[in-house]
Amino acid sequence: MRRQKMYRFEQNRLAPNVIERGKPLYSTIKGKWHPDYFQNDNPIVLELGCGKGEYTVGLASAYPDKNFIGVDIKGDRIARGSQAALAGDLANVAFLRTDIQYLDEFLAEGEVSEIWITFPDPQPRDKQEKHRLTYKTFLAKYATLLQPGGVLHLKTDNTPFYEYSLESLPANGFTILEATDNLYESPLNNLHLGIKTKYEAMFFEKGFSIKYLQSKKNG
Repeated sequence: MRRQKMYRFEQNRLAPNVIERGKPLYSTIKGKWHPDYFQNDNPIVLELGCGKGEYTVGLASAYPDKNFIGVDIKGDRIARGSQAALAGDLANVAFLRTDIQYLDEFLAEGEVSEIWITFPDPQPRDKQEKHRLTYKTFLAKYATLLQPGGVLHLKTDNTPFYEYSLESLPANGFTILEATDNLYESPLNNLHLGIKTKYEAMFFEKGFSIKYLQSKKNG
């Protein structure tokens, strides 16, 4: 297992679409994603906690007129998405290896048009609330990075976390546009384009309904 991880880390070191500590863009990319990485002015979309990058790569394939950044701290996971994007010749994909709490060190105010949060750890205990990705401190960070009217998407299998987010978002600067507690049985089903993360497929196979909400930054 360790040998495989080291192999993945070496892939990341050599991959042009992975931005991580030790690479030149790591300390200079903030506010410069368009000119210094993507070399276009297309909208930037983040996937937070992207894991192996299935969603980031899938969306990038479906929307070549948008730029996608998958964010995760796990280098061995990011390597899978990075290599898939390179194999697919997807120039509109990047992977940023960092913890989500440090997003504002790599992205400038208003630099992002959309954010996807896909199957995060629900942090179910009350004392874990501040670690939930729809807690007020995270939402304030997203609001800073998003352009006016920017969109935040959430997919989860966890009902308490979904219900928590339905309350937290409107209380912290976002308007709920769409919401369903059973995505695959709703008219919103076409929004996910048939793309499934590893965890989404696993949860769905176990009979869990997939919850989805779409919200907009106020102002």
